Amino acid sequence: MAISDYAEHDGLALAELVRRKDVTPSELLDAAIERIERHNGKLNAVVYQAFDEARRAAAGDLPDGPFKGVPFLIKDLGVRVKGWPRTSGSHFASVDADEEDSEITRRYRAAGVVLAGKTNTPEFGIPGVTTSARLGPCRNPWNPDHISGGSSGGAASAVAAGMVPLAHASDGLGSIRIPAACCGLVGLKTTRDRNPNGAHDTDRVIGFSVDHVVSRTVRDSAAMLDATGYPEADSPYAPPPKERPYLEEVSRSPGRLRIAWSSETPSGNPIDPEVRAALEHAAETLSALGHEVREEGLGIDYRALYRAQGLVSAANFAASIKRWVELKGREPGDTEIEGLARRAYDAGKRISGQDALWGMQQLRLMTRQILQRFSEWDVYLTPVMCTPAPRVDYLDTLTGDLREFDRRQAATFGFTPPFNMSGQPSLSLPLAWSASGLPIGMMFTGRYGDEATLFRLAGQLEKEMPWKQKRPPVWN
Repeated sequence: MAISDYAEHDGLALAELVRRKDVTPSELLDAAIERIERHNGKLNAVVYQAFDEARRAAAGDLPDGPFKGVPFLIKDLGVRVKGWPRTSGSHFASVDADEEDSEITRRYRAAGVVLAGKTNTPEFGIPGVTTSARLGPCRNPWNPDHISGGSSGGAASAVAAGMVPLAHASDGLGSIRIPAACCGLVGLKTTRDRNPNGAHDTDRVIGFSVDHVVSRTVRDSAAMLDATGYPEADSPYAPPPKERPYLEEVSRSPGRLRIAWSSETPSGNPIDPEVRAALEHAAETLSALGHEVREEGLGIDYRALYRAQGLVSAANFAASIKRWVELKGREPGDTEIEGLARRAYDAGKRISGQDALWGMQQLRLMTRQILQRFSEWDVYLTPVMCTPAPRVDYLDTLTGDLREFDRRQAATFGFTPPFNMSGQPSLSLPLAWSASGLPIGMMFTGRYGDEATLFRLAGQLEKEMPWKQKRPPVWN
């Protein structure tokens, strides 16, 4: 394989080349390193490089997994890699070197990937944009003046630029789907607890956050979930079993699905016209493919939903910072956590146990309302975002005017959080581009535990509305 061909292959294709001995894992790693070094100065996607360790791994005996020899990156938030630093984008909540791998890291290694470094994330993964005082802003390969999304913006930027074919990501209120939409990638938020949380799962306690990957192809997402998404010993929550490998689902017919679609936003404000046009085109395409398609929204009380979520999230965040305080033996200093984190910490400390549990109860009640809608639907289609990816300077996490930042976030991100609360699988696909050349992601949400239907539908749309040949200016 010529070195220039590296980024044209997805992860499974690269692994097949390794199996056929057309290329070695070391050659793939060298190709990845070359592209990281070429593009990272412009994008700031990779914030920790472990190239020497990766070279040793690539030259050694790798597990014979589905991604044997494929270079891979880990998001610098939560997940542990033995011997690597973990910053969570924060000056306060960081460790110099983790003592062991997280369970998901062990499963990635077993899949055969070669871990080469860590990707950028905002402090604690809070906002929908990837920038922080600690790690700096991450930029979009489609236009570096624009955001790559958050909080898995580093992962998405690296994959979209061709540094690696897929990378670890995580999603607490949209942090896989938003970066995938911004960068023109496939991004699945899995069913709650589908992937392992491991022994260090305090950040997963309220059930919103999941780990998976962003990728350029549907089949890479499916194959990696097959490799990592099996039952975890001692886990208190077992996900529903799957019928067959997800990779097989990608090539199966989805049949005739009942699909509802909506541009309904929590604020009631209209979405960007280009996003609306992309949504309508996706709905028309689905109808032409034979699916039963109708316009219908969730119809829930978003104000009540987000009030409950705010109580729960703030209380949970304060509890997480309390654990860091216990570990470090002191409170974070005035400049050690940023404004968004400071506000959440202070708010969480003020919330009573009664109010926090009221919020949990309310979320449980409203989750039932959301799930009930899927007795009538197989899939729910919305955009991922209200607008195409805005400029980096439009969403400044270090601003002193957090109220204005909140207003701008609300105008940009309006669709992803309910399905973290309900635990349902939700998938972003790059089905449109703006007139200025920025990707526009469409979001497909399935019933609880039903990734299979989403993979079947995604496989169909990957053929009908292909994105494979679209390449950003910062590429390869």
